[in-house]
Amino acid sequence: MTTGVPTFKLNTGAEFSGVALGCYGGFTPEEIAQSKNWFLTALKAGYRTFDTAQIYGTEGTLGAAIKESGIPREEVKIVTKLPWHRCQYIERSFNESLTNLGFDYVDLYLLHFPQAVSYPTGYDIPTDAETVLKGMKVLEKPSFNDNWAVLEKLYESGKAKAIGVSNFSIKTLEALAKTAKITPAANQVEISPYCAQEDLVEYCKQKGILVMAYSPSGHEKVRKDPTIVRLAEKYNVSANQLIMAWHVARGVMPVPKSADPERQKQNITLPKLSPEDIAEITGLDKNERIVNKPDENGVLYGWTVEQYGW
Repeated sequence: MTTGVPTFKLNTGAEFSGVALGCYGGFTPEEIAQSKNWFLTALKAGYRTFDTAQIYGTEGTLGAAIKESGIPREEVKIVTKLPWHRCQYIERSFNESLTNLGFDYVDLYLLHFPQAVSYPTGYDIPTDAETVLKGMKVLEKPSFNDNWAVLEKLYESGKAKAIGVSNFSIKTLEALAKTAKITPAANQVEISPYCAQEDLVEYCKQKGILVMAYSPSGHEKVRKDPTIVRLAEKYNVSANQLIMAWHVARGVMPVPKSADPERQKQNITLPKLSPEDIAEITGLDKNERIVNKPDENGVLYGWTVEQYGW
């Protein structure tokens, strides 16, 4: 039995459809330009929550696709993120996102990472992946507490209907809570069956913070796990569909990225899993990050595992 997807309610009262389309489109101008086409197929398939980021370069193509679709703006939820190298220019960067999108508000605005960094390019976003991923210098200031205070002002202005964080742990959420006036509406982190983050999911539920999962399938490594393959066959669905259903059953919003129209449809046509099967998938947890994996020294993007709270 397959069903659609539920809606998740933020602590602001806003309702988001339960599976978001990941809007990372690659680094080249050609790849980014192509993204408009698969945003349109996603809108046609029924997606109504879209997760982009300024550093992805796809805000413009997403805004154009929404306008071209004819779907009213208020029926679509747009999530975008502050680049970690623009923490000293938050309002400027946020207004640039609005200009890129062609709309006067976003539905959810996230701090992309807890740490602030700088690039040799200054305010500009580097144009090559190597610099983006390895060419940053971590800054002591501003702290994520400082940055959150600016996001709170954006929320109060009405231009960001909700604000949240990404790549935060229980440790960093508790540190943020010491100065925050507003509890984050969402925390987007890497979650897959190999990195279930049970403690974090439960903590966020208790605090009224929606958990969003990027790289939610865990890629081929997880999709080919014998347990995943067996259960997907049991429900007569793809491995991706099974894993998306597992996320939704746990109250987590998965953010799968697919440019393929058929897979886009599959990712929002989900089986209803038994409690036993949900538990079996959760039992695959190895605390193994596949996308944002610390190096052999326990360092990722200039921060240690201890600083992240992992």
